[in-house]
Amino acid sequence: MMNRQELSLRKLLEFRNAWVAWLIFAVAIAVTVLLWQVSIRLVEDRTEARFRTQSLQLKSAIEERLLNYEQVLAGSAGLFAVAGDVSRDQWREYVDKVDINRYYPGIQGIGYVRRIGVRQMADHIASVRAEGVHNYLVNPLGSGPYYYPMVYLEPGTDRNRRALGYDAFSDPIHRQAMEQARDDAVPTVTAKVVLVQEELGEDQASFLMYYPVYQGGEVPEIRAERRMMLAGYVFSAFRMNNLIDGIVGLISPFLDVRIYDAGVVERQNLMYGSNLGSLDNEFSFQMSQTISHGGRDWLLQTRSTPAFDFLASDPRPPIVLGSGLVISALLFLFVLALIRSRLMAQISAGRYRAITEGAANVTLVMDRAGKALYASPSSLDILGFEPDQVQALDFEELVHGDDWPQLQKGFDDSVQSPGKQMPVIRVRIRDAEGQWRDMEGTFTAMLSVPGVNGVVLSLRDLTQLKAAQSELHRLAFYDPLTGLANRQLFRDRLNHVVSRSRRSGEPAALMFLDLDGFKRINDTLGHDSGDELLRQVAQWLVGCVREEDSVARLGGDEFVVLLSRIGDPDAAGKVAETILRSLCQRIRLNDHEVGITVSIGITMIPHDSEDSGTLMKYADLAMYRAKELGRNTFQFFTPAMNIKAARRLLQQEELATALDGDRFVLHYQPKIDLASERVIGVEAFLRWHHPEKGLVSAQQFIGLAEETGLIVHLGEWALRQACIQVQALERAGFESLKMAVNLSVRQLTDPGFLDRIRQVITETGVSPERLELEMPAELLNEDPRMLRELLVSLHDLGVCLILDDFGTGSCSLVALQQLPLDVVKIDHRFIRDIPYNVSATDVASAVIALARKLHLTVVAEGVETPQQLSFLKTHGCAQCQGNLFSYPLDEDALIGFLIRQYERPLIS
Repeated sequence: MMNRQELSLRKLLEFRNAWVAWLIFAVAIAVTVLLWQVSIRLVEDRTEARFRTQSLQLKSAIEERLLNYEQVLAGSAGLFAVAGDVSRDQWREYVDKVDINRYYPGIQGIGYVRRIGVRQMADHIASVRAEGVHNYLVNPLGSGPYYYPMVYLEPGTDRNRRALGYDAFSDPIHRQAMEQARDDAVPTVTAKVVLVQEELGEDQASFLMYYPVYQGGEVPEIRAERRMMLAGYVFSAFRMNNLIDGIVGLISPFLDVRIYDAGVVERQNLMYGSNLGSLDNEFSFQMSQTISHGGRDWLLQTRSTPAFDFLASDPRPPIVLGSGLVISALLFLFVLALIRSRLMAQISAGRYRAITEGAANVTLVMDRAGKALYASPSSLDILGFEPDQVQALDFEELVHGDDWPQLQKGFDDSVQSPGKQMPVIRVRIRDAEGQWRDMEGTFTAMLSVPGVNGVVLSLRDLTQLKAAQSELHRLAFYDPLTGLANRQLFRDRLNHVVSRSRRSGEPAALMFLDLDGFKRINDTLGHDSGDELLRQVAQWLVGCVREEDSVARLGGDEFVVLLSRIGDPDAAGKVAETILRSLCQRIRLNDHEVGITVSIGITMIPHDSEDSGTLMKYADLAMYRAKELGRNTFQFFTPAMNIKAARRLLQQEELATALDGDRFVLHYQPKIDLASERVIGVEAFLRWHHPEKGLVSAQQFIGLAEETGLIVHLGEWALRQACIQVQALERAGFESLKMAVNLSVRQLTDPGFLDRIRQVITETGVSPERLELEMPAELLNEDPRMLRELLVSLHDLGVCLILDDFGTGSCSLVALQQLPLDVVKIDHRFIRDIPYNVSATDVASAVIALARKLHLTVVAEGVETPQQLSFLKTHGCAQCQGNLFSYPLDEDALIGFLIRQYERPLIS
């Protein structure tokens, strides 16, 4: 019998007996946790609000301080505007009156940079030395034609006098800010620098603010005039620690403050750091803000510190949690005491039942002779027998003959060990339908237990478990669409074949297959048709190889074939030819008959490698080589492919780095109207400033950009820069020029292209009528419905649509009639041999006549000789461009070219 102590420790705490107490306890705990979290949240919100307020106030204070310093520079520039020229004594007197040490902490000095021509250099040095600066020299000396030495710098401390004569324009960081200040006539801040006058070991981050001074005192309206009329710059030099420490100490003394130049969180860009954060770089709150001033963006990053968190701590959340836990425990103990009193009364009147009648197991109670006395109700659901029917059956007849001896032994062992659960026994038992079911069971002898008085056999049905395990195995190792082995199973098989080939030296072959044109079929006919095609290809592949070989689908339209034993590469090639013949056929999908081909890459085992991952890579490289050779073929791996892939990967990384580092520029080639003999527009050409190769043309990297998808971001950058240049040309007085931008098929078919071009037009403010989009002729091979919707949307924006490379590829006349095109551009290959090649002249004249019949403006590109120009004018070509008129020009050269072409005609 169970005593009172056992009841209090075990049965009393069972959920079925004490569920009310547990429920009350859970509710009380939940309410406690809720109130605790609310109190924590209130404290955190209050702390975060204080943190944000200090961070915002800090940003405002820094911006206000920079604005005050800008006003000081504006006043300094105004001194030159009023006086014309300012002497060193006048400059010293002015700076003394400003009293920067009192009113403008952080300024190391206010100075003046004068523009000096190379021919004026000797006179300039002599005049400055005559003013008392005896060791004055301009340094460093470059190639001219102008130098920008620091002439004045006050206060005239020993530290500041070291900077006199320094040509800041020789430093790229200073030059960038000075050029921007000169061209835009606004104060401009440099990037992070170390001041020339710094002592050794005091190279703290600093910056300078430049303000342009123009001859005559007035700011010219045109950029070219500003460059010509520049007299010099007034500037201020700042040390970041001196500038920021006072602001931080006043507004946010317990925040860790960091300022990064150019908005990039990198160590070399750190302008200021208060170094108040924790050593483990842990913080509760962080806020990043951008300070934009003088054409420069600073990232202001504030973080809470342990001192800040300590001052903001609050004791109320722990008090709420502790009180709630104590109250919850008291409630639980009170209810539990009531339940214990009720259970003690029930236990004294009853006894426990030894056998549960669970639905998941079949429970049998047998006498000492092994005859069934009792069967649980679950026997009907699992075996199909009524409980009473089981008692009447001979149990030995239900058990498989091979399993009966071990079942009988388990029964005998349990009788010899009363109360002990015997080891699990696997048996097969016949159900009511005559089917064998896999089950496992254990014996426990309870012959002397009142209410049981027998040997208990608990049987568990394993049939559904084995079916589930089989299904899990299929899902884990086989492709659900085609039924082929998946990547994981294929990898195991490949490892096995590689190990066997390594030991025996017997060769094997690995083939990597990719369907040609599958994406177009999938996009055009739908994914259901694509899936049906993949299933059919899987059947064809299985029929092309032996039973001991393996076929697997890696995903998408990629398949692999493992020839476990092969004589030599010639034998592998024959298998590849068989696959090509089998797959090169037409199949009907969704009422459409389509053709399919495949590209195959082959690598030999163990000749090429003894590593499965390397073999997969080599086969993939060989497959891509097969695609490059025209598809529907096979290629064996060669070491040259690996070298080429490595080079291609390196170029891809360089291209991505160049895009992130803004190393691309646009050059512009003028386009001439043959009737007016004037420039009517320009075409933008992309160039890459390679750190080693110099200026690289687009033909050398645009193909890789299209394959890797970088062309989408690169094309957006080019389009945006071209629109900005259109605005610059308008401000320079060339309001009627149009800008042509080349687009690739990958860009045009990108889902976000239309939204992207609308965004660029909106953000740059360019007039769509000034924009021309050049599209390659192969675009006409895309889905006609999608293409028409895209071009109609672009036409509705107001941009001019140009079909490039006209006359090449499969240019459909029907498509030319139905699509809203404005201009066609004759491919330069038709112009190249004019007039010496009769065939070329005939084709060019026919293309011009055809375009004019379609009411399309005709543009010829690649015009390089007067003979070509004469031929095109004679045959009615409207516009031309080429090296005969001008090579592609950068921004400054283009302005000069346009000015000259208005002075005299380009065609004589």
